[in-house]
Amino acid sequence: MTIDVMMPFYGDVAQFQQAVTSVLEQSDPDLRLVVVDDCHPDPRPRQWLDSLTDARVHYLRNETNLGVNGNFRRCVDLVTADWFVVMGCDDLMHPDYLATVRTLTRHHSDAAVIAPGVDVIDENGQAVTPLGDRIKAVLAPPRATVLAGERLATTLYHGNWTYFPSLLWRTAAVREVGFRPGLEIVLDLALLVDLASADGSLVYDPEVVFSYRRHSASVSSVQAVDGRRFAEENRFFAEEAQRCAARGWPKAARAARWHATSRLNHLSARVGAGLGRLRGSSTA
Repeated sequence: MTIDVMMPFYGDVAQFQQAVTSVLEQSDPDLRLVVVDDCHPDPRPRQWLDSLTDARVHYLRNETNLGVNGNFRRCVDLVTADWFVVMGCDDLMHPDYLATVRTLTRHHSDAAVIAPGVDVIDENGQAVTPLGDRIKAVLAPPRATVLAGERLATTLYHGNWTYFPSLLWRTAAVREVGFRPGLEIVLDLALLVDLASADGSLVYDPEVVFSYRRHSASVSSVQAVDGRRFAEENRFFAEEAQRCAARGWPKAARAARWHATSRLNHLSARVGAGLGRLRGSSTA
């Protein structure tokens, strides 16, 4: 069973090469890597991919820049396998990532998504534990489990403890619900709760087989500073609270209404921005 590794690309070339290398060096080689270039101006990524002469690697370039949401949706449209992952072009698969998630699909063939354990690295590949990721670790289930329905939605509304680039998705389940248009920051959370609403299940295994790169240039970090992230989140959670109440999911509706982790992140970002302004004024 081939697994499609879809990689939307627009970013640092060196980190991209590391990401691709981590995919091609999997202990389980049955994969198809599809790089979808969102009009990056540097020709080197394509030239480097061509030099690999690996039949598993495929390169496509969008005619116009689609942005984060648009390129993710294009990646899903291009999937041909039964299972796929949309991996960040700066993240790293550990050598046993594919072997681990493939085994989980065999034991849970009806699952909608597989969530393996993840560690976090910085721009230089060093292990880091920022506050947000420490909170994610607390929110994540303490042991391997299967979550579905209101239980899955409720835990995600409390705080999205998953890491989107590490998730393995069942193609049929994702295509049934699709990415919601108009979302940039919470599109992965929206997809997960939509799958929960469609009776899809999430299988979690805490074994760490993926490294997520956390750096200041990420979309979520940049938008957190200027408030766009939290404006989108506030709209999303308000709509979700109404939706869950109408569905008869009171616990999920309450969790969406409070979205405590999002509020805490917003407060932390505002405090950090204020301290930054103070430091700037003190050195002026």
